[in-house]
Amino acid sequence: MSEKITVYILVNTQVGKEDEVLKSIRGMGFVEEAHIVYGEYDIIAKLSIPALELLDQTVTNIRKMPGVTKTSTLITSSR
Repeated sequence: MSEKITVYILVNTQVGKEDEVLKSIRGMGFVEEAHIVYGEYDIIAKLSIPALELLDQTVTNIRKMPGVTKTSTLITSSR
C-alpha cells in the first residue's frame, strides 16, 4: 500500500459564507481537518489523498461550492 499524500487547500469565500463553506468542506471525503483562519485566506483544509488523480476532482468540487471565490493548493513533500 502506498503512502497517502497530504494536501492543504487554502480557501477564500464571499463575506459571510465562511461557516457554510466550512461545513461543506468538512463533509467531503479525504478531508481530515478544516478550520476558519484569519489573514489572507478564510479557511484551511487538510486532506489525505491516496492518489494525485483524486486531487483534481476534490479541488474542482471545492471551487464549485457556492460562496468560494479562490483556492490555493499546497501539496506536501514526502521528506
